[in-house]
Amino acid sequence: MDPISDMLTRIRNAVFVRKPEVIIPFSRIKFEIAKIMENEKFISGMEVLEKEKQFKVFLKYEADKSPVIRNLKRISKPGKRVYSPKDKLPKVLGGMGIAIVSTSQGLMTGKDAQKKGLGGEIICEIY
Repeated sequence: MDPISDMLTRIRNAVFVRKPEVIIPFSRIKFEIAKIMENEKFISGMEVLEKEKQFKVFLKYEADKSPVIRNLKRISKPGKRVYSPKDKLPKVLGGMGIAIVSTSQGLMTGKDAQKKGLGGEIICEIY
């Protein structure tokens, strides 16, 4: 099974039932994806649970209790990798969402990769 898809599905399901947080098994790439989501204000925070090798993601909701995360979509999958050159990185909802890209300099948003002149594997889109 794909661990990144599992993480996105856990978050998607927790948002659907309006949970305040979700627990995800720890791996470095999943933690980096969550850090980008926190920097881009899609989640309110994270907490590493050392003993269980997991981390907790605190989900963010608007004042009317609607979720900040409207959609999470896995783009590149283990069976079909999706790569994009620096000049063809996707704009998610005309700039309202983000694409997370795995580049030679690590994970970053599509905007950051474009600024640095990097292309890479498009991991997921969030809006």
